[in-house]
Amino acid sequence: MSTQTLPEVDVRPEGTDHTGDDTPKMFHYVRKAKIAESAVMGTHVVALCGEVFPVTRSPKPGSPVCPECKKIYDNLPSGGGGE
Repeated sequence: MSTQTLPEVDVRPEGTDHTGDDTPKMFHYVRKAKIAESAVMGTHVVALCGEVFPVTRSPKPGSPVCPECKKIYDNLPSGGGGE
């Protein structure tokens, strides 16, 4: 079984929904091209689930992922393209 990465969606989710210690409770899938721009410029990104937020943290292995983002990502066609 092989794994394919969609070029327009980063497999590394980004976080929102912070806990009291400023650690995100959940991470979201966002367009790869927008992650660096958001981190540097402070612009907001739109997750696959529609949530809008600035990128402030990177997930650690095993971090919880937004179930809606995961469902959408898993149903995207392989190969991708576009923006």
